[in-house]
Amino acid sequence: MSINRRHFLINTGVAVAAGTLSAVGQNPAAKSAPETAANNLQNWRDVREQFDMISREYIHLSSFFLASHPRPVREAIEKYRRAIDDNPFLFVEHNVFEMPGRIQASVAEYTGGKPEEVALTNSTTMGLALVYQGLPLVAGQEILTTTHDHFVHHEAIRLAAIRAGATVKKVALFDDFNAISEVEIVARIKKSIAPKTRVVGITWVHSGTGLKLPVRAIADVIAEANKARAETDRVLLIVDGVHGFGVEDAAVSELGADFFIAGTHKWIFGPRGTGIVWAKSDNWKIMRMVFPAFAMETFGAWMTDTELKAPMRAAWISQGGFHAFEYEWALPAAFDFHKQIGRKRIAERIHRLNNQCKEGLAKMPHVKLYTPRGNELSSGLICFDVKGMKSEEVVKRLLEKRIIASTAPYKVSYARLAPSLLNTTEEIETTLRHIRALA
Repeated sequence: MSINRRHFLINTGVAVAAGTLSAVGQNPAAKSAPETAANNLQNWRDVREQFDMISREYIHLSSFFLASHPRPVREAIEKYRRAIDDNPFLFVEHNVFEMPGRIQASVAEYTGGKPEEVALTNSTTMGLALVYQGLPLVAGQEILTTTHDHFVHHEAIRLAAIRAGATVKKVALFDDFNAISEVEIVARIKKSIAPKTRVVGITWVHSGTGLKLPVRAIADVIAEANKARAETDRVLLIVDGVHGFGVEDAAVSELGADFFIAGTHKWIFGPRGTGIVWAKSDNWKIMRMVFPAFAMETFGAWMTDTELKAPMRAAWISQGGFHAFEYEWALPAAFDFHKQIGRKRIAERIHRLNNQCKEGLAKMPHVKLYTPRGNELSSGLICFDVKGMKSEEVVKRLLEKRIIASTAPYKVSYARLAPSLLNTTEEIETTLRHIRALA
């Protein structure tokens, strides 16, 4: 016996409300689209005004940590919240199977991929865990990563390796901050790939140094290594992309990653507790489910007591159960917001502000800059030291001037700035002036 949406609704006792479902379920969803006219976002002052809830008493240079919702996203969240509060059972039942598809389509337009290539999750951390735990790793295989990756990436790798009986190898991509180069980075990864290597796990933009990796060049090296391997033994490239996603003018589908993971509540300005995983359909087919998935096919197999024989797909990696639906379902508003501004314009603006900041810091004799200058190997994060001062003290002194900086959560930690769309060139100059005064 097959199952469809109508059959599921009959079994949950709501088919009698079919007429009501249409009225309740579709209208609020349709109204949830952002109402900000595109011509209101053609100058950066108007873009900043969309973040009308953020405190104007501070210069915010840590917005990458967790975004303040811009107005269209906030309004979409509130509309879904009102609809759920008005009629929780009917509204959620009517939308719980349809909304993921709408979100996947929105994400796919931005990534340059297809809706069926997108899985939804609640963070980069969750996405990394789902991917690594879902990999077909076996004892004796190896996961290659770098010494520079974040705690959650290293932990996701470690836990997956323990489960499979695999090993982990970490490689440093550079020895000297003054001698970082794309050629050296790619060469070190190439040299470290061994016959037992099954996965290479990297981060697009490092939150500890601001270094942006040449993902496409790394993918090309891996593709070359895979020419001599069987399909079941090919090296998979997994990318933590959260600090490039929403900054760089690059389509995720063209980076060369096998799996790309990113939270969407940072540079994308999406609802808090949202994230995505992108992979081509053939890559999803090799994965295994980690959580029970809320999908017609999985429910159908359970209700008919039959084996689920269909190939694994992206939607099945997403965790089932009840979520903060008003947040998850409002995610398309964030991608619409980016689309209205323009991805190329966003990238140019963020890079311009970051270059202004880096060049200013580089001229200060009491400051050591750890982030590469220019755009080739850096993105939206800047890490630096002030001579004679711990990074925590630098952040504290800037906060006294109502400038919000941060420290990087690593064994060796630097002060960190992240100019974004919320900032102006004047704010960057004010920040540089106060750092100059720390000499």
